[in-house]
Amino acid sequence: MRTTWMWACAFAALTLGAAGWSAEPASAIDLTVQKWHGNAICYSGYRAGQSPQLNRFPTQTQILEDLRILEKNWKLIRLYGSDQHSQDVLEVIRRERVGLKAMLGIWLDGRPGHEAESAAQLATGIRLANAYKDVVLAVSVGNEILVSWSDHKLTEERALEYVAQVRKAVSCPVTIADDMLYWRQPEAKLASAVDFITMHAYPMWGGEDIDTAMASTIRHYESVRKAHPGKTIALGEAGWASYTEGKQNAPRAGDETKQKRYYQELTAWAKANHVTLFWFEAFDEPWKGSGTEGHWGLFSEGRKAKLAMQTLYPELMPVGPTSPGYDQPPAPAVKEGP
Repeated sequence: MRTTWMWACAFAALTLGAAGWSAEPASAIDLTVQKWHGNAICYSGYRAGQSPQLNRFPTQTQILEDLRILEKNWKLIRLYGSDQHSQDVLEVIRRERVGLKAMLGIWLDGRPGHEAESAAQLATGIRLANAYKDVVLAVSVGNEILVSWSDHKLTEERALEYVAQVRKAVSCPVTIADDMLYWRQPEAKLASAVDFITMHAYPMWGGEDIDTAMASTIRHYESVRKAHPGKTIALGEAGWASYTEGKQNAPRAGDETKQKRYYQELTAWAKANHVTLFWFEAFDEPWKGSGTEGHWGLFSEGRKAKLAMQTLYPELMPVGPTSPGYDQPPAPAVKEGP
């Protein structure tokens, strides 16, 4: 009898422990309210040899390593696709009781021939949002699908249909993440369809260097706020690459010192001005190529802290002499096909 009672107590303790972790559901963080909700960051865990295009996903062990790094400084993460990677992330957060909540993404592609992929993303995104209500605080229906330069652009009418479909099927807030060039238009139809606006702003892509970066970011944010007064606006992506190539950037703009400055200035501004900021991004992603796109992380692909993070993460300091990101040899890209 005593043995039975002891096992019952142990089971109750485990149950209460699990309930204690999930007692604050993701809905306790309301992104529809204009405020800074704590440090937030964009996360994709793809390492060398892995790629969403090739369906080569990080393992759950690798994901747990990443999330333990991130929970030390961040409260929220943003995921981009409703796929195996995102499902693994949500499962690991719940199973391992990681102190993070997530904005789940649904990857949509408006190019002809990709309708089935978009349908699968929508179905999976709805399923995950409902299955992980304790972790998922919002759903982003598409990423940069409306801005004119998108290579996977959708029509506004189609995007409106997708948003309505998701809003009907989930209980959490729904948004669309897109560039400020779309959102700054007063006639942008999606502004009234979503629960809050998620905008991107990249002074680096506009040819700005670090001395004008914050002024540019604030100007773009204010242009969206002016276009849609009273609407809650989150910065879904803003960051600074530690290595740059090409003519779209100011010469030698990619630099770890500049990245650190922009991170500190932007985070301070977001807190002071009640703006949720998802910094882009956590880790370098080699599959995006050896140029600018592969070097936006605050941590290298090898999970070493870049300059902006070295005070907070002394245990992840690079071994040997450090140098700005543009002096580090770029990682090779993952190529599709033979």
